[in-house]
Amino acid sequence: MNDLLLIDDDVELCELLTSWLTQEGFQVSACHDGKSARNALATHNPDAVVLDVMLPDGSGLALLKQLRSDHPELPVLMLSARGEPLDRILGLELGADDYLAKPCDPRELTARLRAVLRRSLTATPSNPLDLGDLHYSQARGTVTLGEQEVTLTLSESRILEALLQHPGEPVDKQALAQLALGRKLTLYDRSLDMHVSNLRKKLGPHTDGRQRIVALRSRGYYYSV
Repeated sequence: MNDLLLIDDDVELCELLTSWLTQEGFQVSACHDGKSARNALATHNPDAVVLDVMLPDGSGLALLKQLRSDHPELPVLMLSARGEPLDRILGLELGADDYLAKPCDPRELTARLRAVLRRSLTATPSNPLDLGDLHYSQARGTVTLGEQEVTLTLSESRILEALLQHPGEPVDKQALAQLALGRKLTLYDRSLDMHVSNLRKKLGPHTDGRQRIVALRSRGYYYSV
């Protein structure tokens, strides 16, 4: 049974989602503000978090930023009542694994949660990968560039590992989406592109200025060598 922490100030919605997700086999606890969520996370390690963008005592995005610092591999799915593109972009830029606008279909929420949890639970440490000045350790979820260590989210780790397995060869976007999101991309879905953008920022360019991760129109992405 997967342990889920639901963080949303809409008490009625939390009760409805808790009822639904419990029937679907999740063990659910709920917090309705950032302070109680931080207290819960200090003593409890859920398998995943569902986090609302708007909280009564601050921004859910600020809490997401803290989560990504303290628990980089914890799957986080964001919810937003407004569903604004800017909220979606900010959430993904800050490291959310996926994003849904409210009101959301509980079945869609369940499917998205199971997708990110599958990636988390099936992640098995592989041999470290070295390419030029880059050393990647899946076991630690880190990349070392020279002497600088960079911590990756689960989605970023999955993308980088797939690209490093075939350096210089493009990997199809849908294949990367299955690895990074646990699902296929939908029309106008920019989630994968945001994860790749975050990864690019963390890795930076090669020492000669070339992009490490290159996009090929209609073909996908590849790690340049």
